[in-house]
Amino acid sequence: MPQIASPFSSRLCVICARGGSKGVPGKNIRPLAGRPLIAHTIGQALSSGCFDSVAVSSDSDAILDIARSLGVHHAVRRPAEFATDAAPKLPAIRHCVQAVEQATGAVFGVISDLAVTSPLRAVEDICEAVRLLEESGAGNVVSVGPAHANPYYQIVELDADGHPTRSKPPPRPIFRRQDAPACFELNGAVLVWRRASLFREVNGTLHPDTRAYVMPAERSLDIDSELNFLFAEFLMSR
Repeated sequence: MPQIASPFSSRLCVICARGGSKGVPGKNIRPLAGRPLIAHTIGQALSSGCFDSVAVSSDSDAILDIARSLGVHHAVRRPAEFATDAAPKLPAIRHCVQAVEQATGAVFGVISDLAVTSPLRAVEDICEAVRLLEESGAGNVVSVGPAHANPYYQIVELDADGHPTRSKPPPRPIFRRQDAPACFELNGAVLVWRRASLFREVNGTLHPDTRAYVMPAERSLDIDSELNFLFAEFLMSR
């Protein structure tokens, strides 16, 4: 795929992969379609032509060794405080960016995070999300897929007496799911920031200047359970 001309100084791709996992033990290096799960994301990042550097951040020697063997430019040791079950992801991404910048002297204008658990994402999804950021006034871009359940139609909340009401009241009576307003869910596959946006004081990924890159359902699978892993194996075998 041809590289995207960039008005920014350079682009960095960060791939975060902890050694621990409760839902699927060892999932980041578990074989999927004959390769470690993380290998699919590393291959997409390196082959995309979108990035000047690709870095893997991990607290695991095994993961960092695999990353080096697959040709990543930087294997960054993640501090223990950024690798717990309760630790948010943004501090780990920021740490990785700063570590690479300190090691290289570079300052990256665009930073992308690719989730290891999204192996069905396409290379074009990565490049188009980067393009959307750079060609718009967005501070960051998040990837989304079609919502599995619609809050206007299927999702309900229970009051104190156990009575269900729709989570989001529809603007008009809705009798078929297809007539409900389209809703999307964050799939975590691709996140892209301008550097200043990544390091802004307000945490989180949704801000007034955030844009969404829409991916189809078949590329939006996020592996966070054994069933997801088996489903990904099935889809990739097809």
